[in-house]
Amino acid sequence: MTQPILSDAALDQLFRTARTQNAWRDQPVSEAQLHALYDLMKWGPTSANCSPARIVFVKSDEARRKLEPALSDGNRTKTMKAPVTAIIATDFAFYEKLPYLFPHTDAKAWFEGNQPLIDTTGFRNATLQGGYFILAARSIGLDCGPMSGFDNAKVDAAFFAGTKIKSNFLVALGYGDPDPTVLFPRSPRLSFDEACRIE
Repeated sequence: MTQPILSDAALDQLFRTARTQNAWRDQPVSEAQLHALYDLMKWGPTSANCSPARIVFVKSDEARRKLEPALSDGNRTKTMKAPVTAIIATDFAFYEKLPYLFPHTDAKAWFEGNQPLIDTTGFRNATLQGGYFILAARSIGLDCGPMSGFDNAKVDAAFFAGTKIKSNFLVALGYGDPDPTVLFPRSPRLSFDEACRIE
């Protein structure tokens, strides 16, 4: 079956006019919205349906206090003002769930004892899921501020101690402030010919 092309308005919201936000309006994000976000992103494909991404939604004052010391100076103020900040992480024990997630073969056996394969598969697919996360957030009307300016080791100690889960990147969530003094002008992108070739 041929799928319909999304409307220009939908494509704008997901890609063309969506921006990385640096400031936030004083408008809350509900737990229901966070559930809706995950319930969309979880359907994005991963290899062998391994689904290694794990997400902590930093929303409470207590959680914010745990996150703040790990943030770089340039990201601290804007992140603390975001209604929610998501820690996108990788569970490097993801293969333990493969009997449930990929039940038609013994996929768990592919990974047991093979740390290089665990590391590569986990990181690649959790990062891919982080991309789905941003698109899911935009699709339900939220703005995003993805960032990597933080101390991963501090985040892991504060939120994932005693587990095989490691932080990858952060995504601030909320409703961006469109004030042009805080929203940088849009940066250029590479053209098709600069980034692609058809063989």
